[in-house]
Amino acid sequence: MQQLIQYISERAFISPELRQRITAEFKPVAAQKKDLILQEGNRADYLYFIEEGLLHTYYYHDGKKITSWFYLENQFVTAWFSFYRQKSSFEEIECLEDCRLYRISYTAYQKLIADFPAFGNFARLLAEDMLAHLDEFYKAWSFLSAKEKYALLQAYFPQIELRIKLGLIASFLGISQETLSRIRAGK
Repeated sequence: MQQLIQYISERAFISPELRQRITAEFKPVAAQKKDLILQEGNRADYLYFIEEGLLHTYYYHDGKKITSWFYLENQFVTAWFSFYRQKSSFEEIECLEDCRLYRISYTAYQKLIADFPAFGNFARLLAEDMLAHLDEFYKAWSFLSAKEKYALLQAYFPQIELRIKLGLIASFLGISQETLSRIRAGK
């Protein structure tokens, strides 16, 4: 819980009352490698903070599993569209390692925003941060070669190839595993 409190306090003032509510509303969750914390078609009712572990979001296109993003320690994860709009998710969220998470329900999250302006400011900053990262990443993405995409991936997720299977990285990059191997070999 200390990492979560630290993360929020770096972005917003946490009064003793807000700290108490955060501690009460964010529930610890242990998840195992390969667990799905959200399945396609379900609504994302929770926002998760990753204390330990690695997750990814993915969707299916033409029957093929496509990784859309990776999430590491000290980040929040959810199916953003589904969580904010409270609609069915087109993505799934899978644990790629054993994970220690804290989760808050959409309803409790909205209540914290309403009850504590400082937390409302934090929530706005979190949404802005996610939007800015995704916007920057995907706008650059469209014009990059496979090699440049791999370099951008490494900039955003240093040493991620040490933690997950290369097939997931290839899926994320939109290339074959063979092409990824050639890029990594410097060919």
